[in-house]
Amino acid sequence: MQTVGILGTGIYIPEKRMSAYDIAKETDGLWTEENIVKKLGIIEKSVPGEYDGTQEMGAIAALDAIKNTGIDPKDIDLLISVGEEWKEYPLTTTAIYIQDRIGAENAWGIDLQQRCSTTVAAIKIAKDMMMNDSDINLVMIAGGYRNGDFVDYTDPNMSMMFNLSAGGGAIVLKKNMKENIVLGSHMITDGTMARDAGVVYGGTVNLINKDNLDIAYKSLKLIEADHMKERLNEVSMKNWFNCIDLALKKSNFVREDIGYLGVLHFKRSMHDQMLDSLGLKENQTIYLENYGHMGQIDQILSLHLANEQNKLIDGKAVALIAAGIGYAWSAVIIRWGEVI
Repeated sequence: MQTVGILGTGIYIPEKRMSAYDIAKETDGLWTEENIVKKLGIIEKSVPGEYDGTQEMGAIAALDAIKNTGIDPKDIDLLISVGEEWKEYPLTTTAIYIQDRIGAENAWGIDLQQRCSTTVAAIKIAKDMMMNDSDINLVMIAGGYRNGDFVDYTDPNMSMMFNLSAGGGAIVLKKNMKENIVLGSHMITDGTMARDAGVVYGGTVNLINKDNLDIAYKSLKLIEADHMKERLNEVSMKNWFNCIDLALKKSNFVREDIGYLGVLHFKRSMHDQMLDSLGLKENQTIYLENYGHMGQIDQILSLHLANEQNKLIDGKAVALIAAGIGYAWSAVIIRWGEVI
């Protein structure tokens, strides 16, 4: 039976930082530094420097993954970009840019989008393609994220996005590996919230012009805040646990088999609730309070850090989980270590 395994990861994190104190200052008194740390779970987060474009951060992370895995970029068959749409040049294909930057001249590239759930979706799609196409044996998934540029910290509805940070991540998948095997996955999307959140200006509905220029670049909003909050309260945790449980079932695992949870950054109370519900301890995950929320890069960052910190246990399940506005929930299971 063919398998697909995770060969390694790469990360790029900008040097520039924004502390809880800095965030509190930007809110004009809406939030204190103490509450940003204790309630929102942000000690500090990375923010982009002058040259930290979304595409370039993804390319630097891909180069790091090449260094970490020792692969020849010419051996890459497919490059999937999970980078965000807010990038250096609209209507350019990020995967093709990264392909050129890393010298993957024999690959072909495509961009995917599911907001902060994109990486988990990309792992599933890459695995499915590799299992069904004899020409695809080595896949690079890479991308960058800096949607925090759009956050208006004085908007009281936007506290759930104060954690948006910046960085790049990459993950390499290889066919017929005997370790770190990608197993089952499950995704749920809910179209009732498709336009509850987004950037208000810059699309075809609300073009950026001289009259709205001052607010356009801080216009990431909860467009239908009440509806989104009510709907999330109703279905979010249920959908997330459904994704986790069904992904585990497809992998012949149960919750007790989870050795590590790679989870995106969200407020501390929700993080603790999730660990408690899954029967996990704090040392079985990494809370990204010193990084913020890099969107779909969080799962790569969490896996990368966990590997560095020796938190991944051979034979146990690694559960990478995500959620993205729109709304999407997802989970993918990896059997870590060598298959005996």
